[in-house]
Amino acid sequence: MNKENAAVLKRLKQGNELYIKNNQNSGDVSLELRKKTAKEGQHPYAIVITCSDSRVIPDAIFSAGIGDLFVIRVAGNVLDNHQLGSIEYAFSHLETNVIVMLGHTKCGAIEATQRSIAHAIERPNEVRMRSAKQSQDCEAGLHISERDMAHIHKHACYDKFIKYIIEDISEAIGDETDDYKATVLNVKHGVNIIKNAFHDHPDIEDGELDVLGAVYDIETGVVEWI
Repeated sequence: MNKENAAVLKRLKQGNELYIKNNQNSGDVSLELRKKTAKEGQHPYAIVITCSDSRVIPDAIFSAGIGDLFVIRVAGNVLDNHQLGSIEYAFSHLETNVIVMLGHTKCGAIEATQRSIAHAIERPNEVRMRSAKQSQDCEAGLHISERDMAHIHKHACYDKFIKYIIEDISEAIGDETDDYKATVLNVKHGVNIIKNAFHDHPDIEDGELDVLGAVYDIETGVVEWI
């Protein structure tokens, strides 16, 4: 890690310590800074990819203010081309060279994936049959019990996009049942995706970009760097 990026990491760590000490966001959100960034643009010192969970607020966690962090949020902090495009914009156009993949404890996306994997392992045939039957019933509108219809509409019809998040996290955590260990695996998976995506990017010189992994404890407020 070069000197500039090391200074950014130190700033993030100090910001987290301040957040824990003060129990509030100490970042600058003043009118003066709003006017300055509106006129001069943004120059964030770090890119943070994290979960959409409402208990995870990167700007508060790192005591950051307006224009400090370029934040990308998505449930389970999974990555596809849209998130990678946002990362590329930040380092190519805003010259932000520290990327933080920030997972967190008690992540609902992780827990949902673990339940899905456990159920598939225990009852693989039932899962396949139920999934097919629910999809058919949902599309055909067949007459079934009110309770079953509510379940089908909730998990087979309305959750038609959540499965993509679970699929991505499943690839990252495998059969890991421990919540924290699974979170670390998911973070490391994301870090590897970013590194592989940009290892030969023409806008990045050797040693210029650092991709870091971290886990935020939603109870204590502590960020552990991994």
